[in-house]
Amino acid sequence: MRAVILAAFLAFTLTMVLTPLAAKLFRRLKAGQPIRSEGVQAHLAKAGTPTMGGVVFIFTACVAFLAGHGVLMMIPEADEFARPRGVTATGATLIGIFVLAGFVGFLDDWKKIRKKNSGGISGKAKIAGLSLAAAGVGSFASYYTGSLTGNDRGLTETVFSPYVSFTQDIGSLPLTQIGTVVLFVFVVNAAGNGANLTDGLDGLLTGTSIMVFGAYLLIGFWQYRHWCGNQNPTNTSFCYDVRDPVEIALVAGAVAGALFGFLWWNTSPATIFMGDSGSLALGALIAGMAFATKTIFLLPVIGALFVIETMGSMIQYTSFKLTRKRVFRMAPIHHHFELAGWSEVNVVVRFWIIAGIGVALGLGFFFADFLRAAG
Repeated sequence: MRAVILAAFLAFTLTMVLTPLAAKLFRRLKAGQPIRSEGVQAHLAKAGTPTMGGVVFIFTACVAFLAGHGVLMMIPEADEFARPRGVTATGATLIGIFVLAGFVGFLDDWKKIRKKNSGGISGKAKIAGLSLAAAGVGSFASYYTGSLTGNDRGLTETVFSPYVSFTQDIGSLPLTQIGTVVLFVFVVNAAGNGANLTDGLDGLLTGTSIMVFGAYLLIGFWQYRHWCGNQNPTNTSFCYDVRDPVEIALVAGAVAGALFGFLWWNTSPATIFMGDSGSLALGALIAGMAFATKTIFLLPVIGALFVIETMGSMIQYTSFKLTRKRVFRMAPIHHHFELAGWSEVNVVVRFWIIAGIGVALGLGFFFADFLRAAG
């Protein structure tokens, strides 16, 4: 836990310091966010606000993650099972999809800036980029069983299991390794799109993601405390068959800390936007967390706000295509409430509450399943 705390604190500090510097740099480079003219009119005043802030917290989270390993190396020898000396296959998987999805988002942001419009790369190109990244990382996670550092404590299992389960123990659905990769590609696209749709108001996605990664930090730490690879498991009647749970908690802590620092500058009125660089990276990493912790079926609960935002946009699109009528004043759905008279801050805080309820329910299901399995 010491490594996780250090990683979170370092990521927070670095992001707090580097984000305003990045905002100044992007402003000089005229890397401002284009605003849709047909969108909420109050948002036109935000035109020119520096974007691509996701690059900052991706960088700081990765630095903090690596620094956390320095602390793991100082844990007493008796706790050797807890301290991977370097980046494990799990860490490589999670950081890999985080960075690669962020690169796809960066290309989208860069095109928006160059063309001076909010179009960016096409939807098909974005899906293709995310799919390619997810297929590569997913294949590694589903087939590679070796050690990156020579000190993976004898683990031979893959990071992604070919079994999809509710929280590890309830009704698993067997898949082939290829099926696991295909499912990962789908979930990365779904989560990335959900996060991207949620990123429409100052601080909305940032605050929501902090709660989601906080949940995965707790899940990763709890799985470590009751891990089948733990030499001194807290509860011997039930254990979690996951790979490198400490690494999962470390990644989640580093990203959550970085987002806390980013939220200081991203809250209304935002000094800088994360852009697709940040939103696609966060969504893809959340998908990776769900697979690494074997809690895939809990993802729609923990990420309830992403599901609501996605479903709202799908309903709006389908209704307009079929009837030429709109169900909401505007999609994504957070803009509907803005046009209904809610202030931006009210929408953000109330949507945070909804996100928090989803996270609480997800954790409740997770721990209830543990109690049932351990009992």
